[in-house]
Amino acid sequence: MPKFTKELVDDLAKKLLIGLSEEENQMVLDEFAIIDENLRKVEDFPNIKEISPMTHALDDFTFTLREDVAAPSIPIEDALRNCDSKEGREVEVPKVVGGEN
Repeated sequence: MPKFTKELVDDLAKKLLIGLSEEENQMVLDEFAIIDENLRKVEDFPNIKEISPMTHALDDFTFTLREDVAAPSIPIEDALRNCDSKEGREVEVPKVVGGEN
């Protein structure tokens, strides 16, 4: 596993389209150091390679699927009644990705 460096964190932040200050970069490096230390502790467990991966938190987990029954939904006008901003039958939401447009 590659060692986390300032350059690697900067490169990943650039690929994720987020900007990190020097302070934020150091915070990420500190967090990764803790995660890396804990992973190394797990690798030191005796016979860890022989343990099967866990597929679920509960060994005796069972579930029953319900029958898929179509049911009528509420009228669109009733659903849109609680919307602050709408255009026709569509809900207007604030832009969350990209610029300030």
